[in-house]
Amino acid sequence: MNRPLDIVVLGLSLSSSWGNGHATTFRALLRGVRAAGHKVTFLERDVPWYARHRDLIAPDFCNLILYKDIDELLVRHAGTLVGADAVVIGSYVPDGLEVIDIVVDLAPKRLCFYDIDTPVTLAKLERGDEEYLARRQVPLFDLYFSFSGGRTLDRLRGEFAARRPLALYCAVDLDLYRNTGAPREWDLGYLGTFSPDRQPALERLLLQPARRLPEMRFVVAGPSYPADIRWPKNVTRIEHLPPSEHAEFYSRQRFTLNVTRTDMVAAGWSPSVRLFEAAACRTPLISDWWEGIDSFFAPGEAAVIARGSGDVVAALTDLTDRQCKALADCAYQRVASAHSAAPRARAFVEAIESVAPKTNLATRHSERRFPV
Repeated sequence: MNRPLDIVVLGLSLSSSWGNGHATTFRALLRGVRAAGHKVTFLERDVPWYARHRDLIAPDFCNLILYKDIDELLVRHAGTLVGADAVVIGSYVPDGLEVIDIVVDLAPKRLCFYDIDTPVTLAKLERGDEEYLARRQVPLFDLYFSFSGGRTLDRLRGEFAARRPLALYCAVDLDLYRNTGAPREWDLGYLGTFSPDRQPALERLLLQPARRLPEMRFVVAGPSYPADIRWPKNVTRIEHLPPSEHAEFYSRQRFTLNVTRTDMVAAGWSPSVRLFEAAACRTPLISDWWEGIDSFFAPGEAAVIARGSGDVVAALTDLTDRQCKALADCAYQRVASAHSAAPRARAFVEAIESVAPKTNLATRHSERRFPV
């Protein structure tokens, strides 16, 4: 390894996993980066909806700093950004366009974008929706880390002029996600925040099977579901589960369900962190289909691919315990070897190190403009 890096991340949230998948993604990645000997600072906008639901106040793997607005970010933390070996800005950062422009003007040694929502981002840019990233800003980054691989990387390069797009999938921390040995409580469970474009698949792949199998038990955990949803009587609802309770939740399921957002299905090559978490807990996977899933979990060997409610019903009623264990063991081996925090953090750091840092002249220029 080269000398330890000083990395600053401007992300949506690290402190709260409520209603977003960013926090668990950042936690696994950055814990791996710290374990490899690098220093990490995470800058997060202090917003009330996350303040009410914080489940990580003082991480032991990075320095978490909350800032109230862009003025505070600029006045108090410009020196941190200028001095870092790399600045990584995430998707959905509040006032993202202005934040990116400010950081670009600071001329950090290396500037990266980590898009945890790549298919959603590209769909928004095509519509002219520049909520957290402008099309003109894409070429400004030395590295564009994408949550999606496959042809999405070609689109980033060809259509959006990304200088160096790289796939950086989510990952799971094997120290935190493991089977707890808890007694089985549900035959099928799902963990995810409500999303209108996911709801039809959840209806098809969990609620319909629940109605067809009234003797079995199901569970849906996650916030923001509308009050008018008619849940079958054998479906338990849990409003929110902090990451500290995820492993126990997966361990209580006979199968866990993965449902993918529409933009990510269309893009393909966009695995959810829930797949990796459940696999790490050795819970058999049932997932909707999207292009590229077979490169992560071979259908029939590491996961059940369900295109309709009948596929789910068949898995719940036909597969033996021995077959379920074989599915779970295969999925676990895939995650442990390729999708845990350590290899993902290594790929992240190696990509950053491959970029030559900008000259000191540019840094001194920024320090003159933004004194600290």
